[in-house]
Amino acid sequence: MKTAGGAKKGSAKPVAAVPPARPAELIFPLIAGCWIGLSLLKFGNPVVLESRLTPPATLLQFLIFSWPLQWGYVVIGLVALASFPIIRPVIRNSDWPIALLGFWLFWQFLSSTRTVEKSLTTITLIHFVSCGVAFLLGWWALAQTRPGALFWVPIFVAMFYVLYAGFDQRHGSLDAMRKEFFAQPNWQLYPGEYILRMQTNRIWSTLVYPNALAGVLLFFLPITAWKMAELTARWPRVARGVLLGLYGYLGLACLYWTGSKGGWLIALGLVAIGVLHLNFPRKLKIALISAGLVLGLAAFFIRFSDYFQRGATSVGARFDYWTAAAQTARDNPILGTGPGTFWEAYRKIKPPDAEPARLAHNDYLEQASDSGFIGALAYLGFIGLSLWKLYPRCASRGWPYLLVWLGLLGWAGQAFIEFPLYIPALAWPAFLFLGWLWALPDSTDVKER
Repeated sequence: MKTAGGAKKGSAKPVAAVPPARPAELIFPLIAGCWIGLSLLKFGNPVVLESRLTPPATLLQFLIFSWPLQWGYVVIGLVALASFPIIRPVIRNSDWPIALLGFWLFWQFLSSTRTVEKSLTTITLIHFVSCGVAFLLGWWALAQTRPGALFWVPIFVAMFYVLYAGFDQRHGSLDAMRKEFFAQPNWQLYPGEYILRMQTNRIWSTLVYPNALAGVLLFFLPITAWKMAELTARWPRVARGVLLGLYGYLGLACLYWTGSKGGWLIALGLVAIGVLHLNFPRKLKIALISAGLVLGLAAFFIRFSDYFQRGATSVGARFDYWTAAAQTARDNPILGTGPGTFWEAYRKIKPPDAEPARLAHNDYLEQASDSGFIGALAYLGFIGLSLWKLYPRCASRGWPYLLVWLGLLGWAGQAFIEFPLYIPALAWPAFLFLGWLWALPDSTDVKER
């Protein structure tokens, strides 16, 4: 008996062959991966400090130092050009939370008309637009490809250098930098936050400061370790074990050496969520999570006992920043003081003994301070709804997608105590991956297939 299609009933259906990738579908992931890797190495400074960054004058400075943000925009432009042969604009009804991103960007421009510092607002606005471009590149371009080795290998290489630089700082170069810095006759003229950074043993590698490095590790370490394991599956066991073991050791050691309290706690939370997705009995999952949290929190309090005995000064400083941001938002509830202008408002109302800060160390409160409550709600709504809506799509597809989602969750969580939105090395990959995940079909569509 034959079916309507002509095949015999019960016979196996022919499997459709996967069409070979076009050259552009191979080139674009490579370029996008190089862009993300380069961002980790060269664009780890907050955009509001762009005026203090001078272009490298020698080849050695070009290789070692951070690059001006304008160079990063040139790179994004090249990535956008490479996307033209494959870009495919697709908008579905279920994608409506993305409209909040567009509205947030619109509100930033509207807020800029009332800015208290035009230069800071201009720099910040351009950066926000670049984040929107990164999102579109993920949503309409990267999603049209099959990101494999060509995409991930440049990120692996960059991450290895980030980890090596952190290891090197811990084992000698930081002491040399400190001695050279304090030997300068005018070291007192440097910003207070830079002097404080040089006085500690915390590492920051290629990023602006230790907590930013912790954010990179939370975001990239799990998914890159998984992808590295996938791509080296055919290697000899010894070579593969050495590579993965070295990568894991350097990653966890650098996270520890950052001394990031928030990074430690966020990592515990992400691990607990990951354990929930293991194919273990429920009781065993609960036991593992409980034991992990007890041990992790005990180690946390032992590790940072001196910090708490000194009065947890950074926590107190953050409350000063957050209080000032809330006060500024109350005084300017509709349009704020302009994108990127937290410092201009904060320095007028901060207590005399409070620490200086260019950013509010909370991206969501910073949005309220800089662009009013409407801008803050639009941004918070986009990030929150994205994580909520994308979770089932990622969880239904297995660990690689879930680990990308967990990295984004860590990025969004750290934004409550830091400023990852204003660091291109963290913001650009976050928006790229958000766009890429939004292009995935709903989990219900996957089940039907």
